[in-house]
Amino acid sequence: MTETTVGIGGAAESTDMVLNIGPQHPSTHGVLRLRLVLDGERVRSAEPVIGYMHRGAEKLFEARDYRQIVMLANRHDWLSAFSNELGVVMAVERMLGMEVPERAVWLRTLLAELNRILNHLMFLGSYPLELGGITPVFHAFREREVLQAVLEEVSGGRMHYMFNRVGGLKEDLPAGWTGRAQQAIAEVRSRMDVHDRLVLGNEIFRGRTRGVGVLSRETVHAYGVSGPIARASGVDFDLRRDEPYLAYGELADVLKVVTREEGDCLARFECLLDQTHNSLALADACLDRLADLPPGPVNQRLPKVLKAPEGATYAWTENPLGLNGYYLVSKGEKTPYRLKLRSASYNNIQALVELLPGTLVADMVAILGSLFFVVGDIDK
Repeated sequence: MTETTVGIGGAAESTDMVLNIGPQHPSTHGVLRLRLVLDGERVRSAEPVIGYMHRGAEKLFEARDYRQIVMLANRHDWLSAFSNELGVVMAVERMLGMEVPERAVWLRTLLAELNRILNHLMFLGSYPLELGGITPVFHAFREREVLQAVLEEVSGGRMHYMFNRVGGLKEDLPAGWTGRAQQAIAEVRSRMDVHDRLVLGNEIFRGRTRGVGVLSRETVHAYGVSGPIARASGVDFDLRRDEPYLAYGELADVLKVVTREEGDCLARFECLLDQTHNSLALADACLDRLADLPPGPVNQRLPKVLKAPEGATYAWTENPLGLNGYYLVSKGEKTPYRLKLRSASYNNIQALVELLPGTLVADMVAILGSLFFVVGDIDK
């Protein structure tokens, strides 16, 4: 087999073409490169080339104290900042054997679900855009702005909230915030049918996604794929239900783990949309519970210099894009000896090696977009 690189040689009928998608490409959600070997219009092999956005966050964790690493942790997946902070502080709290006040537990659960909705709305809008439908993204950003307003009010940040602290949260809610949050959730819920009708009801969208990019359950397990992508292939696993953390154990009657069996692009989009509906219900349930709780602290009083005891621990969370794991090793100092991050997007994107071969170039963007990844989460 001979290969011809595009732009250098002429492609004869007997040669395969090597095509680079990215690293700057609107469909790659950042600086990702796909190296495709083509046989005519069909992909023979695909190699995701990562590392263009590498910022060395794991190494920087070792040079920051336990308060400062929260700032680094909320930036690798910029659509899931609150959830990223949460995993880090949970790992440190586990090392310290620290109990978080009940009010903080319910507030964290509420804000994590609002962050999940914000994450999903971005992909619910951008995925149809990649297939040629521009209207859904305007609806998605309108709903995002409604929720961004309440999150910005409570934390002071629009993307990087910096609201989690070891032992709880930065501060309590502003006066009247719960009422405004309930109103925002109701407003978003009232308009979610736009995505059901405008996108799922569109025959062109269904034609471009049904039966395309089928990911088998075996491949999900082999590559460690998780989150909505894994559940769209019939893998019925969600940490919020199967290993409850925060207040999810008390929300079992509201929490619905959305699964599909088809494993194609359409199933992945449907899982994301149904999960958004469920997160709205979970956020409402958290607000109802917060209304019943008596006033109380939302954090623990910490020493001026916070040191974790010597040892190691592992905390993992069900982030919007899948499983995030945090392996923390301490030597008893005020900085981590090692904090290894297992990010969802890193594993999920590797499945492209199995998904793309045999498909048409025209379906490549549909498959790539349906994996719902953030490149910063890969190149952490």
